[in-house]
Amino acid sequence: MTADLQKSKSTSYITSSLDSNVLTLTMNRPKKLNGWTLPMIESLVGAFAEASKDDRVKAVILTGADPYYCAGVDLGGSLKLMHPKKLHQSIKALNERLFNLFIEFDKPILIAVNGPAIGASVTSATLCNGIIASENATFSTPFACLGVPPEGCSSIHLPRLIGSDNAKRMLGEEGWKPSAEEALNIGLIQWLEPHVSLLSKAQTIAKGWVKIGSSRDYLANATRDELKSINAKESVAVADAMLSAAFLKEQARFFWRKNKKIPSLLFWSLWALRPIWGRLL
Repeated sequence: MTADLQKSKSTSYITSSLDSNVLTLTMNRPKKLNGWTLPMIESLVGAFAEASKDDRVKAVILTGADPYYCAGVDLGGSLKLMHPKKLHQSIKALNERLFNLFIEFDKPILIAVNGPAIGASVTSATLCNGIIASENATFSTPFACLGVPPEGCSSIHLPRLIGSDNAKRMLGEEGWKPSAEEALNIGLIQWLEPHVSLLSKAQTIAKGWVKIGSSRDYLANATRDELKSINAKESVAVADAMLSAAFLKEQARFFWRKNKKIPSLLFWSLWALRPIWGRLL
């Protein structure tokens, strides 16, 4: 146990602790399934920025407060009404910024998936040095059923990582949701550990990286510039899709089924007025 083990802090969204040059960041909104609302994304941006500047930090572990790792981007908490062109640009910028946060981070990142991971939290994990998961983890990328194209570089990076057939099963209409064991078998994750020892094993891996001076690298032989280019193109496609009538209607239905009336009404309004404001795009 080292002297800096107790140097920890917390916010309402992220808790952090530093041990032997390894910074552990825990997304800490379990009642919201650690979903990526705008405040959560801003907290992640801030935490990564601090870690990048802190010379004591040589590697980062990102995990979630049980039972979920992360339920992905919370659309109801991420969209605001504005001029259509500005909204399109805002969606593009948010999507690109979110994944560039992981792509551009300059120190090794280990993702410790403690429970279900959905959407952007899955694809962003593949942009890091490695992924370790507990038996409680599952991996869902329900883009097709939501009416949006692949994001997080998954249109190109995921097939390279797990093979084109497996990628089609995850990204397509089948919506395959691999268990942790299945994820290990297809190469989506690199380590599988019992839930009770997940963070202990993650610490061991990250401290090993620090000891040998591991640098920031990417799975499937990807490069930073390549991933940023893919992310930029995908972000335009995501913005296009999220302003389509089909997507808006499906989101309105989704939130209504979840008994989230306010975001549902927002999407119903956007859908109903789409023929009018769509001319402004």
